[in-house]
Amino acid sequence: MSATAEDLKGLKPDALAPAEVEMKSETIGVGKANMAPVKMFVSAMLAGAFIAFGGMYFCIFLGDATMPFAAQRMVGGICFCLGLVLVLCCGCELFTGNSLMVTALASKKIGIGGLLKNWVIVWIGNLAGAIVAVFFIWMAHVGALNGGNVANAMYNVALGKVTPDWMTLFFKGIMCNIFVCLAVWIGFSARTVVDKVIGILLPISAFVAAGFEHCVANMSFLPMGFALNAFAGIGDPGTITIASVFYNLSAATLGNIVGGAIVGLAYWFVYAQGKKKQG
Repeated sequence: MSATAEDLKGLKPDALAPAEVEMKSETIGVGKANMAPVKMFVSAMLAGAFIAFGGMYFCIFLGDATMPFAAQRMVGGICFCLGLVLVLCCGCELFTGNSLMVTALASKKIGIGGLLKNWVIVWIGNLAGAIVAVFFIWMAHVGALNGGNVANAMYNVALGKVTPDWMTLFFKGIMCNIFVCLAVWIGFSARTVVDKVIGILLPISAFVAAGFEHCVANMSFLPMGFALNAFAGIGDPGTITIASVFYNLSAATLGNIVGGAIVGLAYWFVYAQGKKKQG
């Protein structure tokens, strides 16, 4: 039996329009700023763990050193998408995505205090969740897969993140969160889980393939690399230290804030700035 016009009334298969997405971003930002700190922290721990799971999947794929570079980067990037799929579809607080709270700040729906409170609690919660996930992954001996090649891949990923100069890491952080926040923006526009998953794939796999710096992902990549170097004897002694972990995280975090603000404020300017005056 074919559907009638009455049956189809109210169905909206299309994604939200850009102006609607900007308004939704502001609404979500208000909700994030007003969340109870304890719930915010636990939700952030979930996000840190989910991103760590995506990083684990990425490293398992990189454990096959026979793969050509292009195939490694493309498919490895798709594997990493697991993390943001879990964040957006299951719901939790991710520092990089929360950069989009600047839309609510720009519209004066939240204050700078509420924004910074969220960012600080979520950053620390993401780190705590990532470290818990690293412990589980370590105890499950995931690195032993493929004759230990997965552990070597984990170490090499971490080493590659503490080697570049600070300014390079900073701009890699900007580029990373431009892609991540565009993926989150697509997620805001989506009406179904399938929409979200498909929309995430290209921007997230692109930033991973390009080797950009995601501070929350690095909260698991770097501690795992440190543990493998310090306790499993992989690599030259002392090549990954606590100081080098925070060297990377400082640059990646600040770059991620700038990248996310670029996306959020650009769309706020186009779709929300001066809206009330014009109305």
